[in-house]
Amino acid sequence: MLSDGYFHIGDKVVYPNHGVGVIEQISSRTFGATVEKFYLLKIKSSSLKVMVPFHNVGTVGLRRVVKNGQIQKIVDFLEDGECGNNADWKDRFKENSERMRTGSLLEVAAVLKGLLLLNQSKPLSFREKKMLERARYLLVSEMAMAKNCEEAHVEEMLSRALGKSKLHFPEAGDFEN
Repeated sequence: MLSDGYFHIGDKVVYPNHGVGVIEQISSRTFGATVEKFYLLKIKSSSLKVMVPFHNVGTVGLRRVVKNGQIQKIVDFLEDGECGNNADWKDRFKENSERMRTGSLLEVAAVLKGLLLLNQSKPLSFREKKMLERARYLLVSEMAMAKNCEEAHVEEMLSRALGKSKLHFPEAGDFEN
């Protein structure tokens, strides 16, 4: 571990459930006798600026953008990974919400695939549609940043992977009402 924290200015990071961002600044504030260090990150999608105290990095799940090897695991899982869904709506929603909060992109992929499977047998509730949209966004934006490519390229890759499971990758426009 580095004495000045885990990340450096310019690092691409993921703030679970908010998406990808870049560390823009590392600053300190003094509270009485205590000096608190912060990361200032800018969330790519919303241009939202977020301050994360060093001691909260683990709690909020701030992490580096996935590596290419991890991307292959996600693609493989979407192609033929097993995916179960809880029959009870409330339990399923709770499990999926917890998975989304882990910040793990593989967990996010599992939520996406699970909801797409469910959607084949019955329409998703409004909240599940929102979660599907969020999972889609988190996957596409982080994988595009990790691969340093356009989001459209990642969308094609995910669409092909899901096609092997006979699932349709939702278009961003599918969510607009």
